[in-house]
Amino acid sequence: QLWQPPVAAGDFDAKEGDVVCVWSSSPEEKRLLLLGLGEKEKVTAERLRRAWSELTKFCRKQKIKTLNVLLPEIESLPRPIAARAIVEGLFLGNYVYDVHKLEPASLVEQITLIASDVHAIEEIVDKVTKVMAAVWLARDLCNGNADDITPQYLSQIAQEIAKEHPRAEAACHGRSWIEEKGMGLLLAVSRASCREPTFICMHYNGNPSSPDRTCLVGKGITYDTGGLSLKPMASMETQRIDMSGAAIALAVFKAVSALNLHINLSIAIPSCENAIGSMAYKIGDVYKGYSGKTVEVTNTDAEGRLILADAIAYAVKELPISRIIDIATLTGAVDVALGGEAVGLFSNSDFLAEELIASGQRTFERAWRLPLYEEYKELLKSDTADIKNASGRSAGAILGAIFLQEFVEDTPWAHFDIAGCAYNKEAKRYLPKQATAVGVRLLVDYLEHLEKKEAVT
Repeated sequence: QLWQPPVAAGDFDAKEGDVVCVWSSSPEEKRLLLLGLGEKEKVTAERLRRAWSELTKFCRKQKIKTLNVLLPEIESLPRPIAARAIVEGLFLGNYVYDVHKLEPASLVEQITLIASDVHAIEEIVDKVTKVMAAVWLARDLCNGNADDITPQYLSQIAQEIAKEHPRAEAACHGRSWIEEKGMGLLLAVSRASCREPTFICMHYNGNPSSPDRTCLVGKGITYDTGGLSLKPMASMETQRIDMSGAAIALAVFKAVSALNLHINLSIAIPSCENAIGSMAYKIGDVYKGYSGKTVEVTNTDAEGRLILADAIAYAVKELPISRIIDIATLTGAVDVALGGEAVGLFSNSDFLAEELIASGQRTFERAWRLPLYEEYKELLKSDTADIKNASGRSAGAILGAIFLQEFVEDTPWAHFDIAGCAYNKEAKRYLPKQATAVGVRLLVDYLEHLEKKEAVT
């Protein structure tokens, strides 16, 4: 009956995310927390995530370390979907990046779920825990100091992840291998940095009998000055997160192997710094990539597409892949187009695009498809090379994708431009200030559904 007085007094009207604390005389459970979910007819999985994340955020502020949660029955949603959303919300509200602070933030350390269908809920909790560990990894990598999260450190993380599963392997290559492979675009971008470039390849063989394999390619620019096309000072502060694509690829690999999915997954990560100095690659010069195509550099701050071009061309030629998905903080233009509520999606495959959009809807990491019309290619024509890497202000996000498409050949391909959603200047909903790791949950969901289709066929 403890919930009745605050309701009668009008202190609690059950709006979505409202939390009210009622003190109890019980020595075991001193406080009862009431959580509002809003109108029951309008409850969705996303509303559950938001509401339950508010609960853990409230507990953090009140320095509540242990929490017993009664899982409600949600009439408008199937039990597994509702339970997963609730558990995700509890996790999502409990992340803080405080590595460099003298006093760590208060976190909820133990959550006990109370439900009648314990065994089914345990399975859901296990899955969500593994996915959220991957999300935390991606966020921590993106939030870390650029002097710490170097190309070499990403290689170290890849090797550690590979050791977690017997069917996973990692090969981390340095400059000599990159030179041997003829990855002239990656070498050009990395020239001015004291940090050596790396190229990470990882393989997870969860279904060895199947020829189907997905490849993720993640942009790994661990710090981006813009090169000789120097970024303005206001844009420089957050450029350690320009390796978000690499962090997301590593995180998805970690989650997929932890979940023991019966699929085959590879990732390719080209990584370096885009620094300035006497060795910096030059505007107007032409460089030859792994594919054999030459690129005229018209903007050294359009470096992400250069290193991705080498990685995509390598994956298409040397890996037995069925589809390729690249993830990158590629253009500021996608932020202008879509803001921080949707990632830009480009694809040469309607089927692949639709599957990824569906995963975005399920996880609320929404993607909006943008066009790849043939006419846009005219804007990247070069007088001195096969293609140039940039062309003015028009259609900036589209031209970034058009450039990458030149290296895909006939492989089904999707490109996520996450530049508008990878970093928050202020916290919103369950997304923290700074790195969001957008794309991890979307891609894991896509691969989980791919596993189900593989099982059917």
